Amino acid sequence: MTYTKMETAKKRSIEPLRERVYAYLKDRINTHRVRAGEFLDLDGIGTELGMSRTPLRDALFQLESEGFITIFPRRGVMVNTLELKTIRDIYEIIGALESAALISVAVRIDDRDVAHMNELNDVMEAALARDDYATYYERNVAFHDVFLDKSDNAELVRQARIQRERLYDFPRTLGFLKEWDESNLSEHREMVRMLYARNFNAAAEYLRDVHWSFSVQERYIRKYYLALKQE
Repeated sequence: MTYTKMETAKKRSIEPLRERVYAYLKDRINTHRVRAGEFLDLDGIGTELGMSRTPLRDALFQLESEGFITIFPRRGVMVNTLELKTIRDIYEIIGALESAALISVAVRIDDRDVAHMNELNDVMEAALARDDYATYYERNVAFHDVFLDKSDNAELVRQARIQRERLYDFPRTLGFLKEWDESNLSEHREMVRMLYARNFNAAAEYLRDVHWSFSVQERYIRKYYLALKQE
């Protein structure tokens, strides 16, 4: 298939535009200038980002398809609230996607990759001890990205990351739920142990049925998101 120069330029402009709107919304939500359940000031967003309503609308359609916002005809655009049912569904989706990714890349993972995951977990543990949430969060994402980055299924990886962003970036808290984070570190260590033993099926099942299991994590989820709503 051959694209004209104009079509190619248009295609290349779609993703940066979506990313600009996404980054704008995430910043506003994380700094509590826009809260979940509130309607967006589209004129203000367009003015600040320097774009007309048409390209802004196109970017918002993309964000709606990914579950971040809802567009109400003649009413406006609302930032979605994470309800418990939504969180349960997202956990099931991420568990299925990440476990499938791990199985699919098993032949590409070597001891250096597993050692890197272990090192990331050690950094997370040190960050938790000094209340450094930013480092903890970044290394937690990187831990999972070690095996996700090896997948050649770009759509699977994209969907897994979108769902992860829905859980943790709209908005992201600035503090810990220590008992959950300590449990998370322990689960990471168990995954590392299984991967060192080359037991990828067990690691994938553990990832899906424990690490991303809503029922296993529910007591922490309820505490975490209840505190988030009260901020």
